[in-house]
Amino acid sequence: MPREYTLHTSNPERRSAIDYRAELNDQQYEAVTSAPGQALVIAGAGSGKTRTLTYRVAWLLDNGILPENILLLTFTNKAAREMLERVQGLVPVETQQLWGGTFHSIGNRILRHHAEFVGFRKGYSIMDREDQKSLMDTVIASSGIDTSSFHFPKSTVLCEIFSLLTNTLGGLHEVIADRFEHFIRVEDQIEEVWRLYELKKRETNSMDFDDLLALTVALLEENPDVRERFQRQFQFVLVDEFQDTNSLQCKMIDMLVGEDGNLMVVGDDAQSIYSWRGADVQNILQFPEKHHRTHVHKIEVNYRSVPEVLHLANAAIANNSGQIRKALQPARPVGGMLPALVPLDNPGAQAAFVAQRILELRDEGVDFREMAVLYRAHFHSLEIQMELTQRGIPYQITSGLRFFEQAHVKDVAAFMKLIVNRHDEVSFMRIVRMIPGVGNASAGRLWTDWRKSGMLTDEDVPRATLAAALHGLKVPKKATSVWEQFAYTLEELVTEEGKPVPPRSMIQSVTEGVYLDYMKSKFENYEQREQDLEQLADFADNFREPLEFLGQLALLSGVDTDNKPADDGDKDAVTLTTIHQAKGLEWHAVFAVWLADGMFPHSRVIEEGAFGALEEERRLFYVTITRAKDELYMTYPLIWHQARDGNIMQKPSRFVAELPKELFELWKIKAW
Repeated sequence: MPREYTLHTSNPERRSAIDYRAELNDQQYEAVTSAPGQALVIAGAGSGKTRTLTYRVAWLLDNGILPENILLLTFTNKAAREMLERVQGLVPVETQQLWGGTFHSIGNRILRHHAEFVGFRKGYSIMDREDQKSLMDTVIASSGIDTSSFHFPKSTVLCEIFSLLTNTLGGLHEVIADRFEHFIRVEDQIEEVWRLYELKKRETNSMDFDDLLALTVALLEENPDVRERFQRQFQFVLVDEFQDTNSLQCKMIDMLVGEDGNLMVVGDDAQSIYSWRGADVQNILQFPEKHHRTHVHKIEVNYRSVPEVLHLANAAIANNSGQIRKALQPARPVGGMLPALVPLDNPGAQAAFVAQRILELRDEGVDFREMAVLYRAHFHSLEIQMELTQRGIPYQITSGLRFFEQAHVKDVAAFMKLIVNRHDEVSFMRIVRMIPGVGNASAGRLWTDWRKSGMLTDEDVPRATLAAALHGLKVPKKATSVWEQFAYTLEELVTEEGKPVPPRSMIQSVTEGVYLDYMKSKFENYEQREQDLEQLADFADNFREPLEFLGQLALLSGVDTDNKPADDGDKDAVTLTTIHQAKGLEWHAVFAVWLADGMFPHSRVIEEGAFGALEEERRLFYVTITRAKDELYMTYPLIWHQARDGNIMQKPSRFVAELPKELFELWKIKAW
């Protein structure tokens, strides 16, 4: 048996001047300076989780761990970027070699060097949700399956089924029976589509987001040499928001850490609210059982909220039996107002109260941007939106497409994707369907001709050869002149030798060559979209290689992006948001609306009686409360009128009914 020997790096100049004892509270200090091994850090809401993780990385660097030997896994690019920037500001060490990013971006980084091990070629495309749906449509169309039946799912639903299947490591039958029971009758056909879809991805050299995790796990599982290399490299692995991990992500962590590796996971089981997308709260609850030498750290000092809000939050979550017990402790002094419970006559009165109180707070010196209206479902905001509009109160809502998901951005990206991956059927079809007179059938024939042209065999194709292949495609007669313009544009995206030009040049060539005219004929607000593409070109200046740019573009428009309101510091507006999207944010005053039983918790949860689902709803209520820094207003309408059922009398949410009455103040509202 080989002897183990630890090599320590000694370089006094690399140490920072951080006084960890002075910079951290006792609970944070204990976690930051903990010994190597397995550690679970339960970081309560507003307790400085990011600070703890940041200083842990700095502590490791100060103690001789090289940046390239640290892996930091997060759920959003923004979180990774902020933490790495903070670390860079703390220590005199260049941190560019530190592996920090989302699960998907780290998976992509690993797979870029080992794609051939999992059946893909170098330069594979990353499909976002729309690309995935397009490829699924192609598979369904060629499968011979009768999709005219009401019982067969559309491509969007199939993508969701396969995503849950992949991320939960479950079986197809279990996923359908649990979440999509109405599709049991066509389970065999769904399985056939799944098989064809997997084959099609390899044929087109394209991965979806779930592949970035699943294929990374497969790579590490099936190739011991590769797995051991990364386990040796990543001497310390840190995971943010561990309560939101799914089974596949946990397996990826296990593969990268190894049985005896150093692993610190940070999270809060009381804020696990994403089971609907595959997250499993048991991952954090059972971590000490899975890792028997785990040291559990609890960070309970809350710097965000007044004691009055924290006492209510502690009482709200106390009724959950499945949790790691903790109690938020206030760092702020007593003296704030008690949270208010405000029953209103109807939804209109609820909206009027929210609007009037917002204006009163504004008059008291609270900016609109420091106020938020939180709700369980989007339709809960309809009356409030109308009331705010009538009173001239500015607001922003969190629904709507993100920048990188917009059609014109994806159109331009399709040109770039085809140049770097000529196997990319989705991008090819998207491009040719922009041509007048080219529908799905003729686009399919063009793809067949493209495959026969020899463009899918050679790695680098000179511009002249590419041009000949493009101009040789037979498009409908009325589309000939437009296709020639498209072909010339595609030619400009490569050098004479066949190398892709820089990303910024690609975007400018596409926009100026053909896409501006296309936008004018397609979109009424083409001027705004043109400005968007100018911003996209500016963004592309940060990348030298198209593959790097396209990978980041796909990740920014996909599952690992920040699902949060835009951070527009110049816009003074009230935020309207679902509670799921509000997680991680905070405001001076929070209005939690529609806190009626059947609305929150959701009626489906009550009807089904699933214990775990009810506990997750209570965690969602806990997240709601802990968004408030100073003032919390809990409202619900006593009567809700429905066209079908007439007036419905409503009771307060059972979560409100559970709260000790001395922890909130009941407001009685009267009309003037």
